[in-house]
Amino acid sequence: SGRLRAPGGMDATLKQSLDRAFTFVKSRAYDLGLVQLLAGQDVHVEAVDLLGNHVTADSAVAFFVAIYSALISHEVLSAVVVLNDMSIQGNIKPTPSITEALQMAMDNGARRAIIPLENKRSFLEMPGDVVERVDPVFYSDATTAGHKALGMGRLNSSLGQRAKRGQSPWRQR
Repeated sequence: SGRLRAPGGMDATLKQSLDRAFTFVKSRAYDLGLVQLLAGQDVHVEAVDLLGNHVTADSAVAFFVAIYSALISHEVLSAVVVLNDMSIQGNIKPTPSITEALQMAMDNGARRAIIPLENKRSFLEMPGDVVERVDPVFYSDATTAGHKALGMGRLNSSLGQRAKRGQSPWRQR
């Protein structure tokens, strides 16, 4: 039925990020080739704090990638962290500092970081040990972040035609 379902105990910041990501997916369902997929199933999401450190994070872009990945049944690349937040229109929200987030991600096994283009300068000013351990991949919008995190090719220019045929608009490389 195309509804979002999340547990009641989810952190408020994460729940808001999840709501923004799902609203973005629904608003772009046609362009992403997800109309039929969304109509036929609900999206169930649970976010678990595996480290138990109770750190909140605005993570709408990561939720978008997760939802898109689940709907098209395409795995996210291994050892990837997706950073930043977005509005329901898909506008990427700037982050004042990504150093701590990247350090924590690297300490927990991430080797590639999907980073907003606005944070490119911040990346260049990071400590050398972080820069040495991470492969940065920059994005300017949520859909680009999605296809880079999923390891998919460029977005097809005939989105509507592919969506009408029930195909994903992404071309494999």
